[in-house]
Formats: sequence, C-alpha cells, structure tokens
Amino acid sequence: MKFIVAILLTAALGFAAPLYLPWWGFALTSAVVALAVHQKAWKAFIAGFAGLFLLWAGLALFIDAGNNHILLQRVAGIFGVSGIVLIVITGFIGGIVSGFAALAGCYARRLH
Repeated sequence: MKFIVAILLTAALGFAAPLYLPWWGFALTSAVVALAVHQKAWKAFIAGFAGLFLLWAGLALFIDAGNNHILLQRVAGIFGVSGIVLIVITGFIGGIVSGFAALAGCYARRLH
C-alpha cells in the first residue's frame, strides 16, 4: 500500500512542482516523498522511477495528441526512431532522475 501511495504522491507532486519551481523541482519532491513514506531503498527507487515515468510519458502522449502527432513524428525522424520510442525515452529520463532522487531521500532518512 505504501508503494502505491509513494507512486501516486511522486506523480502528483512531480506534476505540481514545475509550476512553482524550475523544471528539475520534481527531483526535490521525489526525495521528500521518499523521506515521508518509509520504504526499503529499492522500493523507493522503483516508486520514484514509476511515478515520474508514468507522468512524463503520459504528458508526452497528451501533448502529442494535441498537435495531431506532427511534432513527435518530426523529432523522432531527426533521431531515427519511432514516436513511441521517443516517448519511452522521455519517460525513462524523468524516471531515472526521480528514482535516484527518491533513493537519496531514502538514504537521508536513514541518516537521522
């Protein structure tokens, strides 16, 4: 149950943080969620990764649908990949940053 709560909190705060902070503010919120929701280190990493991966990939799909897939197809053509691969890479980058931030938050909790 704590795992699902951590994923949902990470995604919700990761969405809200860039409204008030720089784009990397989601990393701070991922660390705060890992501090607040006590889990093992690997679960904190997976929760941080999954929360932001789902958020960023979902937002990329939403934005892509809003412009009839034109921008995604052009950018994907520049990189020589398909559009879905580009969305997965986008989600993966956000997920890795968030996962390591959550891992840092988990280890910071252990210091106290």
